[in-house]
Amino acid sequence: MATIYCGTKTFQAVEAVLFDKDGTLADCHDFLHALVLARSSFVEAQVPGVKESLLKTFGLVDGRVNPVGLIAVATRQEDEIATAACIAATGRDWIEAKTIAHTALLDADRALPPKAKLTPLFNGALPLLQSLARSDLKVGILSADTEENVRDFVEFHDLAAYFQLQMGSRDGLSKPDRRLLHLACRELSVSPAATLVIGDSSADIELAKQGGAIGAIGVTWGGTHPNQLANADVIVDRFDKIQLRPSV
Repeated sequence: MATIYCGTKTFQAVEAVLFDKDGTLADCHDFLHALVLARSSFVEAQVPGVKESLLKTFGLVDGRVNPVGLIAVATRQEDEIATAACIAATGRDWIEAKTIAHTALLDADRALPPKAKLTPLFNGALPLLQSLARSDLKVGILSADTEENVRDFVEFHDLAAYFQLQMGSRDGLSKPDRRLLHLACRELSVSPAATLVIGDSSADIELAKQGGAIGAIGVTWGGTHPNQLANADVIVDRFDKIQLRPSV
């Protein structure tokens, strides 16, 4: 167990820490910007006139990706459904719309370099991970991304030594469903009540609240406005504001 200090907030008897990936550990803005453009272009090639609607739906506003928009926090399945809905709004049949969406998203993936190469680790993340690794805490990633992308990120940045769990959306579960948190905690053999969640979106905060976590730290270095993290126990703008002290 450990005590974690974060601003004016103290979390005692912590046994595990779960990090979100995109926007929390990984700087994904450039990747998401490129992905929005690629996906929208591939759909536009089959459904002329839908591109502008898709850009707004994915969360590209004034050339910037909304850090809590669809492309940033949704699962791959949710992205496909939203894309298909935009296509269906043009008059296409639903089954046809889903097929086009699925194919276009795959084509966009193939057109871009592997995600891990375009999502660097945020400055300041590694010292915190190293500090946690020196304790007896269990540390994991719990992401809305695919599990394959989570593993690729960890491998590409040589982070395997720091995480006992590398988990993406599973079994139809996505944030903020508390069952996803409970599943992660079972795999780590810890109680949610002894688990601290760190993330950059309201979905991360609600996951912690609904799942009975010991606390939720909201982070803003990925571009999220503090107002969007209002339910967090504490909000920080730098990794070094999260301080660890082993429990006696």
